[in-house]
Amino acid sequence: EARRQRRLLLGVVCVALLLDNMLYMVIVPIIPDYVAAMRGERGAARPAAPAGGNESGGGGNRSVFPARYPPATGGNEDVQIGVLFASKAILQLLVNPLSGTLIDRVGYEAPLLAGLAVMFLCTATFAFAESYATLFAARSLQGLGSAFADTAGIALIADRYAEEPARSRALGIALACISFGSLAAPPFGGVLYEFAGRRVPFLVLACVCLLDGLLLLALAPPWATGARVNMPVGTPIHRLMIDPYIAVVAGALATCNIPLAFLEPTIANWMKESMGASEWEVGLTWLPAFFPHVLGVYITVRLAAAYPHLQWFYGALGMAIIGASSCLVPACRNFGQVIVPLCGICFGIALVDTALLPTLAFLVDVRHVSIYGSVYAIADISYCVAYALGPIVAGQIVHTMGFAQLNLGMGLANVLYAPVLLFLKNVCQMKPSHSERNILLEEGPKGLYDTIKMEERKG
Repeated sequence: EARRQRRLLLGVVCVALLLDNMLYMVIVPIIPDYVAAMRGERGAARPAAPAGGNESGGGGNRSVFPARYPPATGGNEDVQIGVLFASKAILQLLVNPLSGTLIDRVGYEAPLLAGLAVMFLCTATFAFAESYATLFAARSLQGLGSAFADTAGIALIADRYAEEPARSRALGIALACISFGSLAAPPFGGVLYEFAGRRVPFLVLACVCLLDGLLLLALAPPWATGARVNMPVGTPIHRLMIDPYIAVVAGALATCNIPLAFLEPTIANWMKESMGASEWEVGLTWLPAFFPHVLGVYITVRLAAAYPHLQWFYGALGMAIIGASSCLVPACRNFGQVIVPLCGICFGIALVDTALLPTLAFLVDVRHVSIYGSVYAIADISYCVAYALGPIVAGQIVHTMGFAQLNLGMGLANVLYAPVLLFLKNVCQMKPSHSERNILLEEGPKGLYDTIKMEERKG
């Protein structure tokens, strides 16, 4: 029964992560309409679509497979769009230190449920937004929900899957859902927006979010987890941040995601200007990268199960692949060539994330107290740093220095950071002498929390 509940909770968390990332990217198809509305042209009043796949509106044909980010439209509008895309990551970045501390104090289920509730509210707001201000408010509100849902969900997986290789496998599944949500959302939103209307993609996601929250309530109602009263106090987040091992992992997570975060808002314009790419080519550029990402997750999970002491090497190898792939992007001359380095970037990110996210939990087990809210809030902060800067900074770098220089800089940063992971080489040899989990296993249950944890171990 405990194993069955654990698998169901893993499914709930994976759906929450999938929804969050789909909502993050499904907004892309409606941006041109809001830009037209800001210009006073009211492109949002969609004319009837012709029998073919494209519709005309706002000045040109639009593919049902939209670009990852909308093309540049002018100075002030570019700033507004960049701020809109970054607002979610910025608010999430600000809230994460508070959410991590709260999760450590109240448990994982209640913050996860609260995050799903906020995501449901912001998804419904997206569906009925009629102005840039409302869209901006909904986007920012999503950052608040993500700060709780994402951090609590990953921490819940780390807590329920306490031993390797089960933990790496479960976190790998969660990462695959994140990747699928990000890469499949633009085509999903484009098709539904084209044939069913602007509100339908958001209403579908809102219904799934509601069902996911109800399933979480049925599996682990927050008010029924009285074990939290006897739970040990987690290590404060500021102490975790100054742990050199955790700091190295957080730096790697931020650095490896910078190419993805900076390419998403810039590669569409570069492809159109340098190779005359069509709308459908720009829109489908990232979709094939899902498959090497999943392959990277699978390979890393299998290798970690066989050679767990080489987790640092898998991360370093992933960063080297990301660096080389980033440097190759400006050399591409057609649509087919661009797909290859983008697949390499996503494959490398899969290696880094799948190797280092379980390492964070292990570091907390052996060096601190086995409470995972704050440490995965640090991981979320690392991601948010990249995705908050991307939509705002990347375009300015391309404008002042050039697209090739941007990619070379990102590639060099990853290649130079890869040797830093040698610092983690001896992590696997650390003894969990002060771990709360091992104290329980050695001394036996003494209270309600201890008893419940011991029953979970037996299950």
